[in-house]
Amino acid sequence: MTYKNKPTYLIALLLVFCLNFFKSHSQSNGFEVIKSLELMDQVYEHLDLYFVDEPQNGKLSKVAIDAMLKELDPYTVYYHESNIEDYRLMTTGQYGGIGSLIRKIGDDTYFSDPYEGNPAQKGGIKAGDKIISIDGKSMHKKTSDEVASALKGPKGTVLKIEVERQGTGQKTYEITRDEIKIPDVPYFGIMGQKVGYISLNSFTQTASEEVKKGLIKMQAEGMEKLVLDLRGNGGGLLIEAVKIVNFFVPKNQVVVATRGRVKEENRVYQTLEEPILPNIPLIVLIDEGSASASEIVAGSLQDLDRAVIIGSTSFGKGLVQRTYDLKYGSKMKLTIAKYYTPSGRCVQRLEYYDKDSGAKPKEISDSLLKKFKTKNGREVIDGRGIEPDIAIEKEELSHLTSLLYAKDVIFNYATKYAVDYTKIEEASQFKLSDAAYEDFKSFALKSDLVYSSAAEEALKKMKAAAEKEGLFKEIEGDYLKMMEKLKPNEAQDLEKYKPEILDLLENEIVSRYYYQKGRTLNSFKHDKVVLKALEIFVELTNYHSILKD
Repeated sequence: MTYKNKPTYLIALLLVFCLNFFKSHSQSNGFEVIKSLELMDQVYEHLDLYFVDEPQNGKLSKVAIDAMLKELDPYTVYYHESNIEDYRLMTTGQYGGIGSLIRKIGDDTYFSDPYEGNPAQKGGIKAGDKIISIDGKSMHKKTSDEVASALKGPKGTVLKIEVERQGTGQKTYEITRDEIKIPDVPYFGIMGQKVGYISLNSFTQTASEEVKKGLIKMQAEGMEKLVLDLRGNGGGLLIEAVKIVNFFVPKNQVVVATRGRVKEENRVYQTLEEPILPNIPLIVLIDEGSASASEIVAGSLQDLDRAVIIGSTSFGKGLVQRTYDLKYGSKMKLTIAKYYTPSGRCVQRLEYYDKDSGAKPKEISDSLLKKFKTKNGREVIDGRGIEPDIAIEKEELSHLTSLLYAKDVIFNYATKYAVDYTKIEEASQFKLSDAAYEDFKSFALKSDLVYSSAAEEALKKMKAAAEKEGLFKEIEGDYLKMMEKLKPNEAQDLEKYKPEILDLLENEIVSRYYYQKGRTLNSFKHDKVVLKALEIFVELTNYHSILKD
């Protein structure tokens, strides 16, 4: 329907909406709403009437909505009906598909991590398989999103996937899609010394139930201490965070409060049940990827002096979102409030709402940060995420190791290794032999890796700056001499950085045989944050001293 034929009742409906909105808002705000809606309506009308080509109305409206919401914060998002699967995955961890991560390498896409027990793995797909076609359509030069979209679909539908496998050539698999549930808890188990471990990846609708099952099972196996790993967990549902905190703290304890512009959003969330493990010594692991619901769990347990927090400072997302249903099958996720942990602090790091249009958000000024006290009188601050009780910053990988990972040399060698060896020892025990590492070195040296040291890259930037200022000719001789001295020796550096390369390489190889659980078990050997937690648990006087018990 074009504006040329547009019935007048649409305008009438718009005015009725505006009048109703006007009644519930201040007079000045109501006028601005009416004015803005009328202007948007006129712009849309003139485009439809007079633009040189027929406008794509659906696309235009989505672009306009997205641009408008972008002025607010990254978490206020419009989900068009075509993107509802993305929303469903975010809130439930479920989608229709075959259950595998994919990885773009050059012009092609590869299966990188089939989920154990899901259609891809059960149907014969292996990590390292290059996707040639899906249902007869070539996937060469397709984007990751396009390939992922082709793999997803309703439960029970069948798709034909043609892959190229190293060592065996091309194969075609018929795989029936299923309802894929990405687990909130990819792994839990006893690590030794009666220390339980739970890795929590997300806070979907099943998060607390999955954590509860793990706790009860490990408790029956003799668990006496617990490590809860929230590293890389970007959050999810607030109520699930409250339920998980409730496993460790008494009934009727305040966990988090929310405060928004709308009075109805000012709420206090308390624990509703008696705890499962009220006295178990507890350590929570966080990093810069721990956000939102993860920070509610870590922050409340820290404020209540119920757990020792280890790792690096968390992301700093102190905002709460709610989803609203819109017409035509679409939805809108909207920031409605900020949340506050039991001590009264808000961990929000960036200020999105006090900036000029198009400007980047800035960290809240140090002068505006406030100090708060935990239950036992320990000092904590707001505005900077959750700062750990024991800080262990991540060590930077060498430039070579980063390149080997980013350029898929490690991934490709793991694929080769899995072809050469049909089985390996248990995930926690696997260690790459010296002979195998020598083979990897030869493999890496034959790859198309363009290797330069970090110092060499810095020198190149200095050259560019000198050329811009017209100074380079004066220092060109010295520059060339320094470049010659800084030129790295890849063969030597493969040996020099062997320990950190091995950590990544062994973990990738283990995943070929033992999937995601294997990755976790293998990582315990060299995970400094986990090892620090175990160290704290050896002598509980240290644990209680940190909490000032």
